[in-house]
Amino acid sequence: MTSTTATSATTPPRDAMRLRELVFGAACAAAVRAAARLGVADALDDTPQDAERLAAAVKADPRALRRLLRALTCYGVFTEEADGRFAHTDMSRQLREDDPRSLRWIALWCTEPWTWAAWPKLDEAVRTGDSVFEGLFGKEFFPYLHEDAAESAHVFNRAMTTSSVQSARDVAELLDLDGVSSVADIGGGQGHVLASLLEKHPGLHGTLLDLPGVADNADPRLRAGGALADRVAIVPGDCRRAVPVQADVYIIKNILEWDDESTRRTLANVVGAARPGARVIVIENLVDDSPSMRFTTAMDLMLLLNVGGAKHTRGSMAARMAEAGLVLGEVRPVNAYLHAFESTVPA
Repeated sequence: MTSTTATSATTPPRDAMRLRELVFGAACAAAVRAAARLGVADALDDTPQDAERLAAAVKADPRALRRLLRALTCYGVFTEEADGRFAHTDMSRQLREDDPRSLRWIALWCTEPWTWAAWPKLDEAVRTGDSVFEGLFGKEFFPYLHEDAAESAHVFNRAMTTSSVQSARDVAELLDLDGVSSVADIGGGQGHVLASLLEKHPGLHGTLLDLPGVADNADPRLRAGGALADRVAIVPGDCRRAVPVQADVYIIKNILEWDDESTRRTLANVVGAARPGARVIVIENLVDDSPSMRFTTAMDLMLLLNVGGAKHTRGSMAARMAEAGLVLGEVRPVNAYLHAFESTVPA
């Protein structure tokens, strides 16, 4: 008997079954996407329902919908009662549009049409270390998204808004801003983190810096006429080129992941603009030392595929900050998938 035969013969059945399940992972992702697009979770209320009634509500074939639901129950998304009716689980409720923890748009974003073309090219991306997106679609990721894939761009915007709103509450809860009079959200998107901080700290003034097209669509609370507008300055600009803002605290959340040069320029610009002693708080997903490693490492691989970027390890993020001249302090979890790196600008 060869060593190969011996190894396969002694492979534990559980491991073999697990590998079979893993290689069908696309089926699970597709099933979640189908349920989200059909609106199954929204159609199901607190009373269990049979597949026929749900199918009528979402305009689907009853037998096919039962098959979809049966597959999803294997992963804890919905549950099947003894009488054959289906009921919500904690996970399926997060596919509802109206759930405060809703992940519906994030589920759709992670399974958009372009992803199915890109994932099979992962071996190519690993060989070269570069994005495969332009080779597939003839354009870089964001130009393609906004010029050729309007529906996908809409899904992306909704997903980023959902994620930002949810994490903004966690950031506001974590940060101690007692005695701070000004905060700058660098590359802060629509400014959900900034809005949450201003709502929690009535004496705080804030600045939102992001690209003109992004800053123009800031959270309504921050724009003229909004509840927080009198304490906010919205500054259009590219933090990779300049940070024309002075503040007591700078927040940089989830933007230091595209490429090393962009990261270095952004941190250098913040340090160059800040007063000695200013706090710089970098908030990122980590691909190590995280309770949600399967999630963050998957995002890391998606970044490699679409833009050639990378998520950080604790060490790589600390190293980039130290290279910029920042004095690193405590590193704390914001939630299950984000960490906050506290630092100060030296005198």
